[in-house]
Amino acid sequence: MSIDAKNTGVKRELIPSGNYVARCYSMIHVGTVDENVMGKIKRLNKVRITWELPTELRVFKEENGEQPMVISQEFTLSMYEKSNLRKILESWRGKGFTEDEAKSFDITKLLGKSCMLQIIHKETKKGTSYAIISSIAGMPKGINCPDQINSSFEFNFDNKFNPEILESFPDFIKDKIKSSEEYKALIMPENHEIDDKDQSYDALPEGDIKANPNFKEKTEEITDDLPF
Repeated sequence: MSIDAKNTGVKRELIPSGNYVARCYSMIHVGTVDENVMGKIKRLNKVRITWELPTELRVFKEENGEQPMVISQEFTLSMYEKSNLRKILESWRGKGFTEDEAKSFDITKLLGKSCMLQIIHKETKKGTSYAIISSIAGMPKGINCPDQINSSFEFNFDNKFNPEILESFPDFIKDKIKSSEEYKALIMPENHEIDDKDQSYDALPEGDIKANPNFKEKTEEITDDLPF
């Protein structure tokens, strides 16, 4: 009798390249982790942001019916004037940040906000294609984004930390969170302290993104007149 291991996983459909109306609905604070930046290991504070594409509906599970395709991207938290995060946020909102605004920008303001995403395809060294967000812009006049379908979701190490939810994350996200300074300080506060020293932001390459790690409760009403 043989014992056969089989691959029964379903290959997820790749989002076609193009421009899409989208809405930000999920934000996971990954925490401060080691990242290889051009051959050097740096400690960077990361957040994973997810958008839904409400015009691109698919049936992933029969019991759930049609659901929007989604795309996630991980960013380094920084509002340094030359950081990519600040650049895409200014493109999204259609105006620059003043230095006072950039000193402490609550990125949870993005939750529920609509935008236009440009999605392109890239290939790994093994030839596997994957989709990434190449640019973000505000909604053009005359174009409306459908209402949000997925519920807004936030995970952080302060008032939105839930061990059961953490265990439900895919392994690659869960393991990264558990390697962070914030997670270790949370579960073993007597042995770990978070290094809050300023980092050399201008030493980061163009592809790295770094911003304010503070997550706050949203109190303002969401409108599409000015994204945030």
